[in-house]
Amino acid sequence: QVQLVESGGGSVQAGGSLTLSCAASESTALRYCMGWFRQAPGKEREGLASIDRSGATRYADSVKDRFTISKDNAKNSLYLQINSLKSEDSAVYYCAVSWSVYCYGFISADYDVWGQGTQVTVSS
Repeated sequence: QVQLVESGGGSVQAGGSLTLSCAASESTALRYCMGWFRQAPGKEREGLASIDRSGATRYADSVKDRFTISKDNAKNSLYLQINSLKSEDSAVYYCAVSWSVYCYGFISADYDVWGQGTQVTVSS
């Protein structure tokens, strides 16, 4: 069973930048669709970005101008760079893998393995 561990969260000021990391226990995960989601208190989990086996990326319209997803196959790692942080970006951020070569969207149920999440808190 592949395990995912997020890191890089913390408290940051609005306008700053942050890069989240997701370490996969096996390289297998990087050969499939991987994505980033977030969930704020009282809100539903929100899909943010995905990257497929070939490196093709997709973004939610709400974040496409500020978020960048990437991966390093050699390090079994997935990343999410967040620029121009806003207070509404405060949430727990999760990485996930879907056992599909291609990414088809941001439906949580399509993703099979999830990390435990990392908290991002943005102060104004």
